[in-house]
Amino acid sequence: MTSTLAPEQTRECIDACTECAIACHTCADHCTQQADPQMLACIRLCLSCADACMACLPSLARAANYQQLCQACADLCDACATECERYDDEIMRQCAQACRRAAQACRQMAAA
Repeated sequence: MTSTLAPEQTRECIDACTECAIACHTCADHCTQQADPQMLACIRLCLSCADACMACLPSLARAANYQQLCQACADLCDACATECERYDDEIMRQCAQACRRAAQACRQMAAA
């Protein structure tokens, strides 16, 4: 089903994905500095999530062929948020929150 999206909804998703990518890179760097091998899963998820968010941007900007990509991004953002929420750490909490916002925005775009 194809529908015309309000530019505001597209902008919100672009902003959420951009913020999420930045938060994920910050979190991955933070986890690397902890030198805790148990954080390896978090680092990998953060980097994959950031990549997925950035991959969505060109398709969103063109308003074309973004539904499947946005759905995959939403799923990855949720997985990353779940991993980051396992830790009692402010940077990781901020990352999880950014991931949840991006997941919600991407899911809305995927359903449009």
